[in-house]
Amino acid sequence: MNSPETGVPEDGTVPVGTASESDVDPVALVSGIDRDQALADRQALIQLCLYAMDRAHSEGVAERIEQGLAAIGVHALRPDGVRFDPAKHEAGGAVRTEDARLEGTIAETESPGFVDHDRLLRAPIVTVYTRR
Repeated sequence: MNSPETGVPEDGTVPVGTASESDVDPVALVSGIDRDQALADRQALIQLCLYAMDRAHSEGVAERIEQGLAAIGVHALRPDGVRFDPAKHEAGGAVRTEDARLEGTIAETESPGFVDHDRLLRAPIVTVYTRR
């Protein structure tokens, strides 16, 4: 039931989207820090998670960290079978092939890369097929 004086529900809640200012940052409201600081903190936590995932001794722990990152828009890149592109991939090694169609194609991902939505955080390290 709404209060007759204010029109606000008696439990004090306000429907979503009724804030007095349209540009209110919810992170700033909750944490008391500005948007730039919140974004910097997010990036630091992402980097810490990548560091921990690279060093995890348990496959399950690494997988769980990767799932958590994916939930916030940070996705692993494993470009196996894709044409090698030095602008997107880092060559870590080569493997020989007799098949001319495979030359220049990624044979396997040695270390996954990561993107934060559409921004490259780290290029994947890959092994590339090369002809004899």
